[in-house]
Amino acid sequence: MSDRAGAGAEFRTVGGTVRGRRSADSVTAVLGIPYAAAPFGANRFRVPQPAPGWDAPRDCTVFGPVAPQSAELPGSPVWRPGDEDVLTVNVWVRPSSDGGPLPVLFWIHGGAYTFGSSAQPDFDGAALARAGVVVVSCNYRVGFEGFGHVPGFPDNRGLLDQVAALRWVRENISAFGGDPGNVTVAGHSAGAGSAVCLMVMEQARGLFRRVVAHSVPHAFFGVEVAAAITSRIAAGAGVAATGPGLLSASPQALVAAADKVAEECETDPVTAVQAFDPVVFQPVIDDEVLPMDPLSALASGSAREVDLLMCHTLEEYWFLHEVGAVREVASEPELADFAEALALPARLVAGYRALMPDAPVLDRYLAIFGDAVFGEYGSRLAEQHARAGGRAYLSRFARRRARPGGGTRPWHTADIPFAFGNLDAAGADFLIGGAPDAQDRALSRRMLRAWADFAACGAPGWPAVTADGTTVRVWAVPDDHLSDDGTSAVRALWRGVPLATELSLAPEVEPGPAPGPASALAPEVSITSSPTDTFPARRTSK
Repeated sequence: MSDRAGAGAEFRTVGGTVRGRRSADSVTAVLGIPYAAAPFGANRFRVPQPAPGWDAPRDCTVFGPVAPQSAELPGSPVWRPGDEDVLTVNVWVRPSSDGGPLPVLFWIHGGAYTFGSSAQPDFDGAALARAGVVVVSCNYRVGFEGFGHVPGFPDNRGLLDQVAALRWVRENISAFGGDPGNVTVAGHSAGAGSAVCLMVMEQARGLFRRVVAHSVPHAFFGVEVAAAITSRIAAGAGVAATGPGLLSASPQALVAAADKVAEECETDPVTAVQAFDPVVFQPVIDDEVLPMDPLSALASGSAREVDLLMCHTLEEYWFLHEVGAVREVASEPELADFAEALALPARLVAGYRALMPDAPVLDRYLAIFGDAVFGEYGSRLAEQHARAGGRAYLSRFARRRARPGGGTRPWHTADIPFAFGNLDAAGADFLIGGAPDAQDRALSRRMLRAWADFAACGAPGWPAVTADGTTVRVWAVPDDHLSDDGTSAVRALWRGVPLATELSLAPEVEPGPAPGPASALAPEVSITSSPTDTFPARRTSK
């Protein structure tokens, strides 16, 4: 069997031969390829270890198991206790041509660093593969297994998994017709946050040339906060908050305990922000794996050799409110409490009131929250990268749809089915407001082409951000347009307002109570989604 892309369904990797499946349009999908050993047993809470090889051709026609989590997402596999081979990659490739190796787009899924997988239907890579890109996606450790602080073990294990998957790409992607020297890391939400973390991590240096980051969350913990959260989770699992104690707890027990801690954050947060958005896992600024937050690192020029394409949606947090993932704020006193939790000045809140004079408090709250966590942070990442000598592009997703009884906003996650070309995927109708029409399909083709062109040569099709100006591509129907952030009323409100990373670097309260006896395990908590939900209740997709 040939190891050239498109010549057959089998490909020779360093670990052994893999067999994929070819669709009617000749795109071959090779799914569930191990890139590292199962991160359990002797490997639990450790850096990813090499995957064992195999002799006979390995059937790779179904996605691998997902990492421990309680989420049940439409059309996606769920985690079951006992599933351990969770560190796998997937590859989509079209038949080879005479044009030489193809650019590679490496996708990292989102899910609040807590849930999700590469098997979600809107992440299918076939359409991008048809556009001339070899697509790779990966599963990585999420939740406590990937981002919980464990004394004596490395933080940010989920990020280290992604590095291991990128090393697999460097060693193996040529067998699929891909160019290991032209890799673009792309991600959404927590996946985008991971991507910009990889930009500034020494372990990932040289493994990719570009980054596509949609809806990057401004979300990090310091070691002290991460340790306080661990203390609460350990107490819920009935174990000591030590390395041996946490190793003694099953993944299932830690998932259940973490879910319970998230539920309790509304009334008993570790940091003030968690009272409004109860995310308990985020990358940890640990002086080792992630020495500083990406905004500071990009401003220093540490990643100027990596091209950056940023995007966010205009109304990010309306989606998170729709699925019950954030606290509702409906009064002026509650809005003031929220602003205090984020250390936002009164003039900023007053500015939104002036820009949205007829809007209810809830809408102003969601607008401020979305801009604070996603919009302004993403814009500053692009601007600081450009000012430090890097090449950066900025875009915003503004597509709306009117429908009986309301409409669909340009909210969190709505842009991803467009960029992947998967408007008909399971769950996409909820994100985009029903069946796609001709204008939607045209927008999808434009966004997909921008990704493919950026992956190929670093030019998505509009002017880059410069040290002196911020040009923005606004994705919309029926037509896109360019905007200048120098004239943006919303951006003007944020000038001079610091994005206080330190808010999540130190706890607001003392760590939780000492754990009870080891037998006092918390009951399993199952958080599921209905057919109209894309994310579980009390979860965000960051």
